[in-house]
Parts: sequence; structure tokens; C-alpha cells
Amino acid sequence: MTETVVIGLGNDYRGDDGAGLAVARLLRDMGVPAIENGGDPAELIEAWTGADVAIVIDAARSGEPAGTVRCHNDLSHLSGDSSSTHALSLADAVALARTLDRLPGKLTIYTVEGATFALGATLSEPVAEAVTSMAHTIKRDTGLWETSADTGKLLPYQHVDDPP
Repeated sequence: MTETVVIGLGNDYRGDDGAGLAVARLLRDMGVPAIENGGDPAELIEAWTGADVAIVIDAARSGEPAGTVRCHNDLSHLSGDSSSTHALSLADAVALARTLDRLPGKLTIYTVEGATFALGATLSEPVAEAVTSMAHTIKRDTGLWETSADTGKLLPYQHVDDPP
């Protein structure tokens, strides 16, 4: 059996940076085991070590409209130069795991574009809407935890590594 781990990254006290954590909580409410990570790269690497598949959910700041969701399967474009509200970025954690030979068999990263990352802010409206849809989409895409009662709104998204 394939071992899949789902990890939401973020910080509840920095506005839209809490999106990954919010998705993880919703997934748990839907019966999907999901881990919350406050941005600690060592804990992140430990959580996915030995997994066949790891799904990581995080907020992004790339200039896209707030609430835009992307699914990244090709990680070659990840750069440690990207801005991050974490001490080390997700790209840094991936690079470190690669060096330590501790990447999962397959790593998929879902990002949602944030609007605000201000200290003390809550999730913006477009991100809060995307969080619910992302949880249903991830549950559907994994196909591991399907239930007949799952009637949530599914989110269209673009795979970043798909041709335009």
C-alpha cells in the first residue's frame, strides 16, 4: 500500500500564511489524516521521510491574484530566492531533503496566492474561499479517502508543470 502524507504549512498569526494550516484542518475534518507544520524545515523533512507520496500545502507570494491555486509536481523551478514568511523557505527544505536523500517518492505542492501576510491578520476572503475548495480538491485528487458524502465544491487549478 502506498503511504501518503499530507502536510499543511503556515502561521495562523500572519494572515494568508495560515492557509496551509487551514486546509490541513479541513482535511482532518473530512477524515483525511493531515499534519500541521509551522514552517520548521526539519519537522517537514521528518514528516515526509519514508513516504511514497507527500502533499504539501502552503501560501505563496508570486504576484498572481489572491486565491489563485497552483499544483506543482515538477520542483525544478523552486528557488530558495523566493520570499517566505518561514525562517527557511519550502524550497530550502526541498533542497536540504534532496541533499540528505530524504525526499518522498513523489512530492506535490499546492500553493494558494495570498493577499496579506500582516501580523495579526486573518485569512483574506479570496484565500478563505480557496481553502475550502483546495481541501475538497486534494481529497478528490488523492482518491484515498473518498466517501459518498463528499459533496464539496471542487476547485479548478492549473498544474504549473503542465504545458500551456
